[in-house]
Amino acid sequence: MEAWSPPRSASLRLVGGESRCDGRVEIFQHGTWSRVLDDQWDEQEASVVCRQLQCGEAEGAYNPPKPERGTGPVGLRRVRCTGHEDSLTLCNTSVPESALAAGVAEDVGVVCRGSRRVRLANGQGRCAGRVEIYHQGSWGTVCDDGWDLPDATVVCRQLGCGGAVEASDSARFGEGSGQIWLDGVSCSGAEGALWDCPVEAWGQHDCGHKEDAGVICSEFVALRLENSTGCSGHLQVLYNGTWGSVCSTSMTSKEVSLACKELGCGDRGFLDTQGTSDTLSGVTWLDHVECGERHSSFWQCLSDPWDTQSCNDPRDVTHISCNGMQPEVLPALGTECPSSTSCTDREKIRAIG
Repeated sequence: MEAWSPPRSASLRLVGGESRCDGRVEIFQHGTWSRVLDDQWDEQEASVVCRQLQCGEAEGAYNPPKPERGTGPVGLRRVRCTGHEDSLTLCNTSVPESALAAGVAEDVGVVCRGSRRVRLANGQGRCAGRVEIYHQGSWGTVCDDGWDLPDATVVCRQLGCGGAVEASDSARFGEGSGQIWLDGVSCSGAEGALWDCPVEAWGQHDCGHKEDAGVICSEFVALRLENSTGCSGHLQVLYNGTWGSVCSTSMTSKEVSLACKELGCGDRGFLDTQGTSDTLSGVTWLDHVECGERHSSFWQCLSDPWDTQSCNDPRDVTHISCNGMQPEVLPALGTECPSSTSCTDREKIRAIG
């Protein structure tokens, strides 16, 4: 009897991974997503899956551990590819022989080159932290040998976090764990991804995690109280690597209370008009900060665009008093409007997510 073959147009997807380009393989047929099972799954089959999904070259073929196995119907078994096919259904395949096949622990997975990702960890925000790369199905760090501003610039651009303000070394954002993926990174600053820069081979290094590299990007923001006594003081925001004042125009107890919450200084506060007598010079980043009832974070509030001279009068800088104790942790950090958004006259201080 001739072996059954699914239609060439059958769709594939990868589930349970860090991106659409890695994970357990499933095929869509008969109106449902089904598992692919095999006991000899290797790079040849994985390369076909990656090609079909337009995810670049295959970096790994594996059988997921028990907690990651599927439980649904089985679509394909015993897939045998040469590695040159454009679709998994063009390989030699067979249909499950019985319903019992659904319980066989032979789910298959792939990791494609397109799954590579970069993130910043342990910096209390996505635009500052320890540089970590997802490669071959696991997250790892970058060694700080030769790490400099052009390298950091590439990372910030990849993340949509603006330019680089600082390239940090010596595990400033704490030591990572697992693999150290890259060493000797030497970017010009114009590359589209960190792994496009001149670098040692993946996984080759002479470093320890005490040398993990980090970055601070220009879209990294934070709050602090200058001239602070406990949880009272002059409210400032960090943007583009520079601390500047927040103007008091439109500020009410709603905005102040959200700032107190962000600072770890309780959940209520008020404008301290007694503290405005000491006129301060320098950058004044924000004006007309307005928070609505639906806003639960200071970074969700609306404001005028970032401007180094936001206040009409330098005496309008904001001083606040909160009901909480002196904060013991860094404030939450975030980013300005994402690069895909056109920020006009009234914009979010930070876009969530």
